[in-house]
Amino acid sequence: MAHGWVAHLFGDDTAKLSGRLTLAPGSHLSLVGTLALFWVGFGWAKPVPVDYDRLSRNRFGFFSVSLAGCAANVFIAMVAIFLLEFENIHAVPLLAKILPILALINITLGALNLIPLPPLDGSKVLMSFLPKTARLSLARIEPYGFFILILLIFTGLLNPVIVFMQNLLFTLIALALKALHLT
Repeated sequence: MAHGWVAHLFGDDTAKLSGRLTLAPGSHLSLVGTLALFWVGFGWAKPVPVDYDRLSRNRFGFFSVSLAGCAANVFIAMVAIFLLEFENIHAVPLLAKILPILALINITLGALNLIPLPPLDGSKVLMSFLPKTARLSLARIEPYGFFILILLIFTGLLNPVIVFMQNLLFTLIALALKALHLT
């Protein structure tokens, strides 16, 4: 939803017209992605429709929409970590167990999505800085990106990159919470 919301802020109402500016999970679930989550432990949602040509301040809009999902993951993780700082949270055992899992899942999703491999968001973040010819070259990988991603995940070759990105996001969250004097 974050991608569609930011796209809407930059002038593209495609996600809104498609009924995708909602927190209701049903409008975002992919049947195959959900089944894959249970079968192989790796899943996905339906892509949010965005017409990048309709974005105002095109390159900055493209960058912002691309980063929106990762930013949402980091925000959710930061809120979960912040809530864990309250002593009263631990009086509710279910919450005390769910919040660390929520933080870890969102940091992992944010870290994975920052990897600059199409179709992941990180590739679009990178594209927003590249000249047109380099953007087009990277975009040509997209039809194969999902298969490359699965291969890299299942061979473990992506693990060091994901761990590096997770550590980076944990550090950014810790610095943000410290700067806000929330921990």
